[in-house]
Amino acid sequence: MKTLILGFGNPILTDDAIGIRIAEELEGEFPDITVEATSEAGLSILDEVTGYDKLVIIDSIKTGKGRPGELYKLELEDLKPRSDFSSSHGLDIATAFKLGEKLGYPMPSQVSIYAVEVKDNTTFGEECTPELKQSISLIVGQIIKEERLCQTSSPKS
Repeated sequence: MKTLILGFGNPILTDDAIGIRIAEELEGEFPDITVEATSEAGLSILDEVTGYDKLVIIDSIKTGKGRPGELYKLELEDLKPRSDFSSSHGLDIATAFKLGEKLGYPMPSQVSIYAVEVKDNTTFGEECTPELKQSISLIVGQIIKEERLCQTSSPKS
């Protein structure tokens, strides 16, 4: 199964970069899995995800209800495509996927979305807040376990 792990974020907005930081931790761990980080969104992600069977998305979320570092797992079906294009990313992921399918793009058949609760996603800085920075290894382990990456791939030595 051709798998892509895609970490989203803005590398200069503290905790907003958590998807990128987690992708950096996972990069090279599993030789048969592609790991990429991006600050792109909307329709531009179609070029990145087409041709993969499985897609694992990692991004930040600020609900204000969870603790920084709390991990939420979603499926693409949990997100509803929007018709008003009001996402801060220009076009939300669910709408981009629906459009990709309608246009005949070879879209992944399995999609997992991980959202990490953040504390500060608006302050300029290249480091995550200490609370999030301390959680990265734990989050990486949770994703590996949840996606059963250990069973489908062997970590590099």
